[in-house]
Amino acid sequence: MDWPFVLIIIFGSLIVLMAAGFPVAISFVIINIVGVVLLWHGETGLHALTLTMQQSVGSFLLLPIPMFIFLGEILFRSGMAMRAIDVVDKWLGRLPGRLGLLAVLIATLFSTMSGATSATAAMLGETLGPEMEKRGYKKPISIGSIMGSGGLAMLIPPSAAAVFWAAIAEVSIGRILIGGIIPGLVIALFYSIYIVGRCYLQPSVAPTYKIIPTPLSRKLIDTAKYVLPLTFIVFMVTGLIILGIASPSEAAVMGVVSSLILAAAYRKLNWTLLKQTLISTLSITVFIFIIISGAKAFGQVLATTGAGRDLVIWVTSLPLAPPLIIIGMLVVLLFMGMFMHGIAIIMITVPVYMPVVYALGYDPVWFGIMFLILDEMSQTTPPFGILLFVMKGVSTPDTTMGDIVKAGIPFLICDAACVAVVMAFPIVALWLPNLMTG
Repeated sequence: MDWPFVLIIIFGSLIVLMAAGFPVAISFVIINIVGVVLLWHGETGLHALTLTMQQSVGSFLLLPIPMFIFLGEILFRSGMAMRAIDVVDKWLGRLPGRLGLLAVLIATLFSTMSGATSATAAMLGETLGPEMEKRGYKKPISIGSIMGSGGLAMLIPPSAAAVFWAAIAEVSIGRILIGGIIPGLVIALFYSIYIVGRCYLQPSVAPTYKIIPTPLSRKLIDTAKYVLPLTFIVFMVTGLIILGIASPSEAAVMGVVSSLILAAAYRKLNWTLLKQTLISTLSITVFIFIIISGAKAFGQVLATTGAGRDLVIWVTSLPLAPPLIIIGMLVVLLFMGMFMHGIAIIMITVPVYMPVVYALGYDPVWFGIMFLILDEMSQTTPPFGILLFVMKGVSTPDTTMGDIVKAGIPFLICDAACVAVVMAFPIVALWLPNLMTG
């Protein structure tokens, strides 16, 4: 059977299963089982499939995933996140679109400590959303700034999504984590410029209001008490990786220990907090690990058919410049993001895309960062972006899905602009990873 028909059958079956309501992980497991039975001679193939799935989640390199999730849970459940929001708010003064800008700054701050996009968006929606509504902010700013900023956690380390992508692509986890820092900050800068610029040119979308002055001494004390300690967590996670002192797995554990120490210092560490945090972390981790094991096995099944190899040969022989091929791959990701969850996109495309990237001679970290930005965009692209539904859940009853989609479009444009920057100037994504000493 020719390779195009093999790919059509495999991916078509996946789409049918997911459209029928099967979870992503279960869909891949079904495809894997059917594939090995047909290609690897029944029982022998099933045994090999079991070993592959077991080995895929038994690696020490995957430890950052549960640790990053645990870290984020501690930050939000202990209330440390809320205190930092209050402090940053006091420093912004009378800037145009002050609360929208606050959403971006807080999301950026907590993206350096937690990789949970939905949790960040929900937290900001529940805290800043009502305040923006009360102050007369229009939905393009109140909803857009919160929803767009929530996706930053997918790019800025510690990012469970980056670890997941690196595990599937078999790329250095440390390099892909560190590579997301500057592009993530560039996106945050683009968001801030858009918010301040629009609110300056169109003041009605973010009316000014009277702010109770806070003495400088109070700001400095609160910053030292509630914000600066959080930089300790940032250093223990990101700093140790850049300096080569710790591997991503070791740094992730140090980040968790640091968060527990801070929670205890703020007198928020108790058995109830630990129980809730552990239960939530375990449930999310098990789900992700099932997906990873299914994705690894799927890649092996795809390799066995030979379709992936033939696709690489076909793509690299096209009469197109390599940059155009990369752009085409990214456009496909953008289209898929309109209908599929980011994890499913990674699972489906990475086994096919990475051989093409290597064959074209590109740095996998450079491509991975652009992939993650597109994956972040899938969180807010209609009709099935998960952050669209998160915002619908935390917004006022009169907010329609149309309002949410319109509010997210300018932020998607900012994301696309960052992809263009990274593509044109690979050093944006590769400078920090190239500085890593270990």
